[in-house]
Amino acid sequence: MDIELTQPLDTALATALPGRLERLLRDRLLAQMAQLKGCRLRLDDALGSVELGTPLSGEEPLKVHLTVRDPRFYRLVAATGSVGAGEAYIEDLWHCDDLVALIRVMVRNRDLLDGMETGLARLGGLAMKAWHALNRNTRAGSRRNIAAHYDLGNELFGLFLSSDLMYSSAIYASDDESLEVASTRKLDRICQKLALTPDDHVLEIGTGWGGFAIHAARHYGCRVTTTTISREQYELASRRVAEAGLSDRIELLLEDYRDLDGRYDKLVSIEMIEAIGAEFMPTYFGAISRLLKDEGMALIQAITIEDHRYAQALKSVDYIKRYIFPGSFIPSVSAMLGAARQSSDLRLYHLEDIGPSYALTLKAWRERFLARRDEVLKAGYDERFVRMWEFYLAYCEGGFRERSIGDVQMLLTRPGCRRASYLPDMATAASA
Repeated sequence: MDIELTQPLDTALATALPGRLERLLRDRLLAQMAQLKGCRLRLDDALGSVELGTPLSGEEPLKVHLTVRDPRFYRLVAATGSVGAGEAYIEDLWHCDDLVALIRVMVRNRDLLDGMETGLARLGGLAMKAWHALNRNTRAGSRRNIAAHYDLGNELFGLFLSSDLMYSSAIYASDDESLEVASTRKLDRICQKLALTPDDHVLEIGTGWGGFAIHAARHYGCRVTTTTISREQYELASRRVAEAGLSDRIELLLEDYRDLDGRYDKLVSIEMIEAIGAEFMPTYFGAISRLLKDEGMALIQAITIEDHRYAQALKSVDYIKRYIFPGSFIPSVSAMLGAARQSSDLRLYHLEDIGPSYALTLKAWRERFLARRDEVLKAGYDERFVRMWEFYLAYCEGGFRERSIGDVQMLLTRPGCRRASYLPDMATAASA
């Protein structure tokens, strides 16, 4: 570790000199981060500059410049660890020249990051767990949790999503491809995996703003019944379906997936499982099996965590659970398959990880969101909200870039399924 202490950086920082407690907490944090690897991290505050990190052999180190503007930053990190760091960013107590790179540094050094959750932060973590437990995804709880994010306002999401309003990972063929092209590829990939035809009646659990339903009905001729519990999404999706002239092919419901009935040829659920709660996974897969005909097929797209970190993640509250998606969780592939095995007769037919594309999707969302910051503010959101979402999008992008989280498409079948699913050739699709 190379350390260089200099004079206070400028007048603004000099007026924010830390007190005795903040100095102790600063020293503790620097000691925890002293063994950072694979990076060059410079931390500036009123006491000077500190250079941390060592590069890995044969690998270009990630370079990050972090400026602490207010010593309260150290208190928040000590109190609630990484969540406290995110809260301090929301409060504009620190700045970073590359948030995504900083998240990647922390993921690469997860053992050191876990050290931030000890001591006082452990008590803060217990308090957050108690709060998170109140967000259980009962029928009423699910509506509250979904409303807390998806009912923020359709205008907000329209500022940064692709024109089809898909709020899930696209599938990119190259880094310089447009979000719209990549999003359309994802929708076609789903439809092709399910071998959709005009004879199919498809159930979608999690309407979003109607992007999949409109695409599938328009380009594959199938009928779609789709449900959401977000009032805002339901109202806009209804208008979009009517404007597309597809009201005769698409039925919209405002119902919980647990209350659905009927039997369908195919089923789709795109990044909705993260909102159901881990304890309800058997209920979710049981419902999918119940709603599918005996020869039916289901395509589940889900954000995933590594199997060996799943149990630990369930017991903790991170920035996403605390500030972005109350009541959420990230499943692992084995946890999903275990829940499906426990409560259904579904079997895995095909699995594809599109995680690297999610990093590009999030990058596009973040750049679009920040480019339209003025419009976000004019829509009634404040600077704290902008920083909260900037951190959220960078936080997720960094995780996907380091492959600590993934995104999979799982094609599941009922026992009577004999219909061929002509899986798109990935090499051909990537070059299309």
